[in-house]
Amino acid sequence: MRPPEFWRADVSGRDSALAIRALLTPVSWLYAWATARRIATTISRNASVPVICVGNFTVGGAGKTPITRALRAKLGPHAHTLSRGYGGSVEGPLRVTPDMSATAVGDEPLLHASDGPAWISRDRFAGAQAAAQAGAHVIIMDDGFQNPSLGKDLSIVAVDAEYGVGNGAVFPAGPLRERLSDGLARADAIIMMQPAEGGGPVHTWLAGFSKPILHARLAPTGDAPRGKLVAFAGLARPEKFFDTLEGLGADVEEAVPYSDHHLYGDDDLSFLAQLAEERGAQLITTEKDAARLSPEWRARVAVLPVTAKFDDEAALDALLAPIQSRMKAAHGEA
Repeated sequence: MRPPEFWRADVSGRDSALAIRALLTPVSWLYAWATARRIATTISRNASVPVICVGNFTVGGAGKTPITRALRAKLGPHAHTLSRGYGGSVEGPLRVTPDMSATAVGDEPLLHASDGPAWISRDRFAGAQAAAQAGAHVIIMDDGFQNPSLGKDLSIVAVDAEYGVGNGAVFPAGPLRERLSDGLARADAIIMMQPAEGGGPVHTWLAGFSKPILHARLAPTGDAPRGKLVAFAGLARPEKFFDTLEGLGADVEEAVPYSDHHLYGDDDLSFLAQLAEERGAQLITTEKDAARLSPEWRARVAVLPVTAKFDDEAALDALLAPIQSRMKAAHGEA
């Protein structure tokens, strides 16, 4: 889904936004109560290896997957990822391989599988145990901050620095998955995903947070193709991909946004192909979107890979140091 405009902080003063929010506020109270009760009453089970969770406060994307991939690169080849498999039909536990389909396992697990061992499981504890039995020395969860079933040794929250927490209300009156105060209390660190150039706004809601706040941004790992381009993306904020292309000096003739995790059907792809032909352009998309394309279509579409770059690598190393010490003690890793 695309976040509705009334979720944004900068439209909260509009009459229509206030009216919609007021109508939905009683539902948001119920949602917040149910989430808090589930977290408080669920007995967490601990895996036999350390578990890092990369989650967020809000509905939609905030950079969790690029951060997860960056942490894995830091933690070495025995780091396994664990996802719910959102958008896929398989419940798991299942070890994902790059040749599987997004309709079966979801798009993000396919990206993780291209980096190394990756698992999906609706039952997070069962998935963690399967990964540990298969040789994982550490497990990195992509999402699951509000899922209490699996104990977490380090909870990192990704925040889109430009969007923040929106209007600060809980779903459906706002984008929050739970009361902000509850989420902040459980977070061990926050990673602010800054825009490609410059920094995001100052967030007053972080004033009382005393734990580490790191800053990172998405950076392309290559150049955009030369010539005219028709860009498309199904993300929580697809405009960020389009802005990245423009920042690289790409000649973007058309930019076509879709909703997050959009499954591209024949009509979508025919439309995009026709648009590219009319513009004399090449199609280009994100790695995450490419994972949802068939192999035939993937071969016809250019992809712009990105990675999470941290402003202070030493701060990230310090955050991960206790986990790495446990890995070294258990397995003699450097």
